[in-house]
Amino acid sequence: MAFQSKNIFINLPVKDLNKSTNFFRELGFEFNPQFSDDTTASMIISDNIFALIMVEERFKEFTKKEIANTTTSAEAIFCLSAESRNQVDELVNKALASGGKSSNDPQDHGFMYVWGFQDIDGHLWEVAYMDESAINQE
Repeated sequence: MAFQSKNIFINLPVKDLNKSTNFFRELGFEFNPQFSDDTTASMIISDNIFALIMVEERFKEFTKKEIANTTTSAEAIFCLSAESRNQVDELVNKALASGGKSSNDPQDHGFMYVWGFQDIDGHLWEVAYMDESAINQE
């Protein structure tokens, strides 16, 4: 039987926990205070997906590897699903207005619309809308 996880916890190092938490609050995300403290904030992405935003010192307790320099390297791209093209644009525009940077231009593939941003720590995020009816037509 294939492994299936009930939850996903993304761990992200950040320079300033308060600034990063405020950035994601500006985008509309909520945080679970039960799993947050002065070194970690538990951001709720969905019922089963969470991003644990940690100050770098705390993050280093979980790995012997160097933390990626996000100004020159990409450690991953985190892609969030959206319910419409407008929701893609709204979230990315909020990110840009809240101190994030553009990571690419909007991409329209017909059945899928994607646009991305860098958060204030340089982590890459994409927001994608997939039109299920257009997928079936192609």
